[in-house]
Amino acid sequence: MDGSEVGEVKEVAVNLDAFTEGEYASQSKIYKEFATLSTIDKAWTFKSSNGLGTQIMFSLSQPNLLSNKKRKLMLSSFISEDSNGTLNVQWSPFPIEITGASVMVPSPSGKKLLVIRNPENDSPSQFEIWGPLQLEKEIRVPQSVHGSVYVDGWFEGISWSPDESLIAYVAEESGFHKPTFNNTGYKTDAGPTHKDYNSWKGQGDWEEDWGEAYSGKKHPALFVININSGEVCAVDIGSSLSVGQVVWGPPTKGSHQYLVFVGWPLSSRKFGMKYCTNRPCALYAIKAPLFGLKIKENATNNVSLVNLSQATSSAFLPRFTPDGKFLVFLSAKSAVDSGAHNATNSLHKIEWNSEGEPHPAKIIDVVPVVMCHEDDCFPGIYCFDMISKPWLSDGFTMIFSSIWGSTEVILSVNMLSGKVSRITPSDSNHSWSLLTLDGNNILALCSSPIDVPQIKYGSLTKDESKDATWHWRDVSSPISECQEKVKSLLSSLQFDILKIPIKNVSNNLTKGACKPFDAIFVSSKLKHDHTCDPLTVILHGGPQDVSLTSFSKSSAFLASIGFSLLIVNYRGSLGFGEEALQSLPGKVGSQDVNDVLVAIDHVIDMRLANPLKISVVGLSHGGFLASHLIGQAPDKFVAACVRNPVCNLALMVETSDIPDWCFVEAFGNEGLSLYTESPSSELLSFFHQKSPISHVSKVKTPTLFLLSAKDIRVPVTNGLQFARALKEKGVPLKVIVFPQDIHPINRPQSDFESFVNIGVWFKKYCRLTLKGKMLY
Repeated sequence: MDGSEVGEVKEVAVNLDAFTEGEYASQSKIYKEFATLSTIDKAWTFKSSNGLGTQIMFSLSQPNLLSNKKRKLMLSSFISEDSNGTLNVQWSPFPIEITGASVMVPSPSGKKLLVIRNPENDSPSQFEIWGPLQLEKEIRVPQSVHGSVYVDGWFEGISWSPDESLIAYVAEESGFHKPTFNNTGYKTDAGPTHKDYNSWKGQGDWEEDWGEAYSGKKHPALFVININSGEVCAVDIGSSLSVGQVVWGPPTKGSHQYLVFVGWPLSSRKFGMKYCTNRPCALYAIKAPLFGLKIKENATNNVSLVNLSQATSSAFLPRFTPDGKFLVFLSAKSAVDSGAHNATNSLHKIEWNSEGEPHPAKIIDVVPVVMCHEDDCFPGIYCFDMISKPWLSDGFTMIFSSIWGSTEVILSVNMLSGKVSRITPSDSNHSWSLLTLDGNNILALCSSPIDVPQIKYGSLTKDESKDATWHWRDVSSPISECQEKVKSLLSSLQFDILKIPIKNVSNNLTKGACKPFDAIFVSSKLKHDHTCDPLTVILHGGPQDVSLTSFSKSSAFLASIGFSLLIVNYRGSLGFGEEALQSLPGKVGSQDVNDVLVAIDHVIDMRLANPLKISVVGLSHGGFLASHLIGQAPDKFVAACVRNPVCNLALMVETSDIPDWCFVEAFGNEGLSLYTESPSSELLSFFHQKSPISHVSKVKTPTLFLLSAKDIRVPVTNGLQFARALKEKGVPLKVIVFPQDIHPINRPQSDFESFVNIGVWFKKYCRLTLKGKMLY
């Protein structure tokens, strides 16, 4: 996209001083370079016909600022090794834009490609089967059969059968009856299917959906499509479960195959599902439908639903070992039991019965939850996604990405011994994410706060006298070449992971909760007469989440315009063991606030930051923290930005899609038993005391509010109430509400306007607070 295509943000023309208008202009131009970068989302490998190399298909996305959408692109390459072990990579000359595709899924053999286009308005879902040269089959499924196919990565379950004739998937169950009215009243006969301008559809009974990011999605149900006949069959599992993550079971004796899926039981209400692994779930097996039979005969063959994981409260991301003997899955039992919306996962397997009917089996622990790890040792599994075939050729070594402290790493797990190995370089502070496997080789992305993602190719080497080792090589790509302007902007920066010691250690803390926590520090390599750049403190949400050393467009932008960054992973973050994580629930607004203040003082004491030029920014719980900080430490910050912040738990508990979160974070594990849909005045008073709103009288920091009108995780009223209270006090503030955004504020134009405003706001108040920089 040419620079001339992106106009200045709309505030530029509205009564701005020359400095601010100049900052809008310059920062808009700089952030455009970051905001329009392409990113690699997925990759698939396909063996060449002669077996001498591998074809790789990359799925990319690129924000389109003018259309306010993301472009989906496909880019192909061919990779091979010569006799000297040199890696040769050939790329197609241009990417191809995939218009209107919701998801693409290659078949197991790599000879077919499924493309699904989800419906708009009343149009049907469209299934396309592509061969090497052309579209081979197009099947349109009307909304009377089902609604949109789930492609979000959590409920999503799109799985080819081994013989590639059937595809199992999850889609929204067809809508229930809605009444029809006309000018004479109730219309008993719906009449023709075409638009009737003399009547209208009523709303019918209200029903909850699955919360944030799932607006209108209420009944994820299981379907199978026969790509030869075009027939679609709904798999009847009853009305007590919502389903997702379906996979085909290995062939069994007899004519039937089984489908295995994750089921979430329906309780008295639907809690928000996005970002929440603490929802009880189990693995279920059911016979796949037989096509070509009469409906009644087919229904009787579907027999019963089997709960395979009855002994645990959580089981998800099922994968079969290549030999079909074991079903492997992750569990978030720690999150379910504690109420924390994410926690340390465990890895398990159950033996699969290939001789007859599946049945509940003994769960075998492979990798348990790590409560407290030794320094630099494995902290536990923190994995929330997995490729469809995560196995090396030995059939028992599983590969996946996980969080390790403040970094993302790639792990291998021996399913026979349970041995966990970090196979990305142990001396690297960069973050590594798995893309796909190429036999015993790995394609991964490696990045850092100051390094754009680089494709890496990992090869397994074995020495009889040593353990297997991994050798990693760079894969040159046209994607990297398109990032030269950004690389130039970041070339003068450096980063490190700081260990922040805990202060005022309490006797009742666990060992894991007493360990130092991390902060990622990004700064300029250049020294300006012993001065420090202004410091921006960046706080992640969750709070059971983490800021990684992976590349972030927004953080890199702030660093490139002259801010040092202190990105704090306070206690309670993922990646540091279960004891550290569980130390925070019940202590929000105090322990997390103190950790951030300790981290700030730590870099000031190291002479890395000017105490008179500190700003803070956070989203969601990060906004909760930022709002607390400017109230509890009102003289610490010259500027703040809060993005969809939790400012008043007493207000949020009655309006959010995750009211249980409020109870657990405020009361700890006790919150699970205290939860009620009608909190008492005493409970509401306690929520208020835990909230930033209780400190609003002390706030004097100029604050920028970035809010989403369609956020149902932290509804917009939370931020607006706090902003109005500050305005009443005369605190300088600015409020921007994005009318179509949900919780993350990540639509291209919203993201662009957000971070340009953050940069301008912080520079303005750092400049007003102190002209010139403090000398040490």
